[in-house]
Amino acid sequence: MVSFDLILVFIVIVFILISLYNDLLGPSITFIIAIIVLGFFGVLTPSEIISGFANEQVAVVIMLLLLGDIIRKTEVIENVFDRIFRKARSYKGFLSRMTLIVSVFSAFLNNTPLVAVMMPYVHNWCKRSNISPSKFLIPLSYAAILGGQVTLIGTSTNLIVNGMVVEQTIAPELGSLQMFDFIWVGIPMVIIGYLYMMLVGERILPSKAPINERFATSSRQYIIEAKVRNNSHLIGKTVDEAGLKELEGLYLIEILRKSFRVSPVASDIILEQGDILMFAGETDYIAGLIGSKSGLVLPQVGMMSKLKRTEVVEIIVSQNSSLINKQVKDINFRGKYDATIISVHRNGETIETKLGNVELKAGDVLLLFAGEDFNSRTFNSRDFYFMSKVKHFTKLEWWKIAVLLGGTFLAIALSAMHIISLFMALIILLLVTMAMKITHPKELPSSIDYNLAMIIVMALALGTAMIKSGAAELIANFMITVFMPLGKIGLLFGIYFITTILAAYITNKAAVGIVFPIAITMSHSLEINPLPFVLTVAYAAAANFMTPIGYQTNLMVYGPGGYSFKDFFRIGFPLTIIYMVVTVLILGLIYL
Repeated sequence: MVSFDLILVFIVIVFILISLYNDLLGPSITFIIAIIVLGFFGVLTPSEIISGFANEQVAVVIMLLLLGDIIRKTEVIENVFDRIFRKARSYKGFLSRMTLIVSVFSAFLNNTPLVAVMMPYVHNWCKRSNISPSKFLIPLSYAAILGGQVTLIGTSTNLIVNGMVVEQTIAPELGSLQMFDFIWVGIPMVIIGYLYMMLVGERILPSKAPINERFATSSRQYIIEAKVRNNSHLIGKTVDEAGLKELEGLYLIEILRKSFRVSPVASDIILEQGDILMFAGETDYIAGLIGSKSGLVLPQVGMMSKLKRTEVVEIIVSQNSSLINKQVKDINFRGKYDATIISVHRNGETIETKLGNVELKAGDVLLLFAGEDFNSRTFNSRDFYFMSKVKHFTKLEWWKIAVLLGGTFLAIALSAMHIISLFMALIILLLVTMAMKITHPKELPSSIDYNLAMIIVMALALGTAMIKSGAAELIANFMITVFMPLGKIGLLFGIYFITTILAAYITNKAAVGIVFPIAITMSHSLEINPLPFVLTVAYAAAANFMTPIGYQTNLMVYGPGGYSFKDFFRIGFPLTIIYMVVTVLILGLIYL
């Protein structure tokens, strides 16, 4: 019998699909509106709507993201990557290293910061080798996706599915997914995906000039002074040999040598100790120069680079500031605010004088290298307004890094051996990081992805509504009628196909929220082991290669690689078909 609740749930599902496909309201707002409507008409009770906030897997997702952000700030991953990729000389050599290493890391770390850390290595290597980054950025995203499907914690999608497994009551025998339930498909697909990229990647990947070839004309640019430090490996090298013409997002304008100016800078000029190099560039790339192994130092930073916690921030000089008409060298900025000015941006005007001689004006944007006391010292200051935080630096002793990384893998291992739950292991590890001052409690809230948490909670509520209203059963019976003539394997193919299409054109979280209750209802109706149905949903939702909007890492490389939708479909469609066939055959062989 068709009820009002059933009709309303279908209307809500259609609304979610239309809104997400056309990007009308954004995922979190779309889900919130949908669930509020279901709550208003009584399909869901208030306790059912908010029950997801008490779901253990939601907390695990948040804690893993926090932990990943802490690891990223320590620059451990950058140091590992630097050692691994510096020796790559050929296209396939770099591609091979990148695909394998990123796949391994992504099995245990969040994919998004991993890809963000790796992208500068890709760009820099491509510039040195005269190869388009578009030959690597799609494989980078795909490697992160493939590796993320090896473990329960490799991607938030797997954890969302596990949260639904725990919440549902149709198949209580499932209990909870285990850490390595995913390896039977995950590991073979990492190998297959690696071979796919190595064998056909160079032929089918486009060679395009990146959109951000130099730096966007609409971006805020600064002039930065960098000095060739004592005993630098750059001394005696030409500008070309030192790679200073190829720095990502930075352009070498001139060299100041004693009383001489060298401009424009020829590639064959030999660098000397004490040379001042003037670069033009964007905030992110300038921040990356600080503390790097480039052989350069920023004179203004000095001993502040030795501090354990620092950050690069932007401020804007206020109209009534006491800094107006004062030269930078006369301000004593470091003594007053625990920060030093490393560059000044004045809209529409080129500042050619040395930084210390710049006379500040109202509206100037200052790029600062700030210490721990900067925020407390500037809380009530009217001299300037805080504009943005560009980058955070954390210097840790080697034993603290060992505790952080060792603790992470110990938490995963103990959880896999059922000695302690992953939830409790991560809580203890986060408490240890705060006790050892590896991170600060005030920094954690800013690292939480509140939108993701809200989407997960609302997706759990949607699943409950679909089961309560009978919508899941109705769709499940329809799919059984369509695919059952093909056997149990056909059912898995049907679930995979629908899930991957939804994930490709809306979001993988929404696809899980819609298809999971259908899949679990199908297995219950047919009295089949529900585990392969659940895993099929997880694989199909996260292993998304066909569109740039289907997965966050695809979207990250979409613009920088200069790709089109067609590029993703042409490269990702064959891999999607391979993944579907391998998933269904392996799961069918093991469980059906």
